[in-house]
Amino acid sequence: MQHDTIAVIDFGGQYAHLIATKIRRLGVLAEIRQPEDPIEAFHPYKGIIISGSPALSSHGEDQDYTKEIYDLATPIVGFCFGHQEIAKHYGGEVIHGGREWGRANLQLRGNHPLFAGLGPSEQVWMSHYDSVAAVGPDFEELGYTETGGGTHRFAAIGSDTLRRYGFQFHPEVDDTVHGTEMISNFVFEICGCEASWSMEQYLEEQVDRIRSQVGDESVFLLASGGVDSTVAAVVLGKALGSDRLHLLHIDNGLMRKGESSRVLERFRQMGLGEHLHFVDASDTFLAALSGLVEPEEKRRAIGDTFVSVFQDTARDLRIEDHLLGQGTIYPDTIETGGTKRADVIKTHHNRVPIIEKMIEDGKVVEPLSDLYKVEVRELGERLGVTDELLWRHPFPGPGLGVRLLCNTGEVDRTGFDTAEPLVAEVGRRFGLEALLLPIRSVGVKADLRAYEHPVLLTGKADWDTLIQAASTVTKEVPGTNRCLWNLGDTSPPEATPIRATVTRNRLDTLREADHLVMDALRRHKLYDEIWQCPTVLVPIQLSHQVGETIILRPVISERAMTARPYPLPREVLGDLRSGILNLDGITGLALDITSKPPGTIEWE
Repeated sequence: MQHDTIAVIDFGGQYAHLIATKIRRLGVLAEIRQPEDPIEAFHPYKGIIISGSPALSSHGEDQDYTKEIYDLATPIVGFCFGHQEIAKHYGGEVIHGGREWGRANLQLRGNHPLFAGLGPSEQVWMSHYDSVAAVGPDFEELGYTETGGGTHRFAAIGSDTLRRYGFQFHPEVDDTVHGTEMISNFVFEICGCEASWSMEQYLEEQVDRIRSQVGDESVFLLASGGVDSTVAAVVLGKALGSDRLHLLHIDNGLMRKGESSRVLERFRQMGLGEHLHFVDASDTFLAALSGLVEPEEKRRAIGDTFVSVFQDTARDLRIEDHLLGQGTIYPDTIETGGTKRADVIKTHHNRVPIIEKMIEDGKVVEPLSDLYKVEVRELGERLGVTDELLWRHPFPGPGLGVRLLCNTGEVDRTGFDTAEPLVAEVGRRFGLEALLLPIRSVGVKADLRAYEHPVLLTGKADWDTLIQAASTVTKEVPGTNRCLWNLGDTSPPEATPIRATVTRNRLDTLREADHLVMDALRRHKLYDEIWQCPTVLVPIQLSHQVGETIILRPVISERAMTARPYPLPREVLGDLRSGILNLDGITGLALDITSKPPGTIEWE
């Protein structure tokens, strides 16, 4: 069947595949194209969308692409970097400045088909360093944004004559409240597409693709028991049959409390226990992580060890000729820099170099690699996977290994001379005390990895004030990507890093804290409202008592590419405070109140 199709040109932005996903969910086929594809490749499409990018349009970066697309009669819209490229190509000006992170209010200048059915003011999501400062003679300003930092012109531009449009914001992310409607208006009203695409067709095509790739061979799937690996197991079973599918669950010592026994029981209940194997490799993983501090080194060690244990087990079972199956989803790939232009935000365990080489050799089967979590759950529902399994909170493949921060004990005050006065001034502006912490966490800014300092806010304030303060800090203070709200008794005059590595004792402490958090969310009936709530152990002392700090990170999201902090009720915070601060070695507690971007959901 022929489908009306939209091309999404992937310039390496964090959300390029999300654009395609949103379009497919409208019932229209979308395909990812590369910027250097020949012009003939773009002829069949009804419309073209140019994605964001880690490159700076203002600096002339990433200009070696097929600009003949602008000579086509096909409608084109650009998001973020794409918006800037369209403005520049048609005589506009792009500057390095006017940066915005997170939510902004788009003020529309009159009616336009792109915004049909929307109000005069719309919440949109920003993540950019560059801005459009002027547009060419054929273009008009369709909208501007207002944030805490003032008014930003040319947030939406268009030329109906040329059928060229641009959004400085990201309509594809869920935090642009009516972004799907904006994309829909482009696809249907501007491009004239008709809906003829469905998830059923996607499943049929994946089953055919798996059978074609695997042939007469079999698959050995790494099964963590999370949503992704569970749905992947069901899809592979549907494609190959249970006799050609082996499952391996590895206890890496980084699991939640009692998790491995629960995982094995779930797979048996689902009828996937025929070739279910279990290995306790906790000692092996702890040895591989011994002495490591830097997040990327830890992630690579975990990923390499997974492959090593998988290969050893396959040899023991005499099935080493089986292909490796993984429940990889798209955010794993894009955050690891898995496309040509994407920046490495953090290396996922299923994207370490040894697995990338296996992928090149055709030895890895990943039935979910083009999907986001929300699509995985939709697919799981169609396959009959229970809600209990589908709606579990996501848990990272490296497990608690990326929630157990490590440190050399050295004080990292890089950039403090500039940042500390700014942090203190922002704190005073909101009636809070603000302390720059001499540690770092992973974040993402304008599609680039940001390994920067968190800021601790102390004081009484309502939730909106806290969120506004956090947003202001990360926008105005260079070298910061995350804000915390202190749940301790006093405001610490300083923060002291503690030397710490991956040890069984620290993991047990974090396991217990995580158990307290999950139990509290269920008891207070909040578990289903929250997308994910990482509990993080940070080796930093925030009081006169010697001990580490626990960070709570409850967020709302759908696809993990963006997220908003969730306001835990004060009774829940009080409950958690009494339990966690009674754990041995824990003397500090804080709530992460950062959006993504600029702070990733996980700290590492």
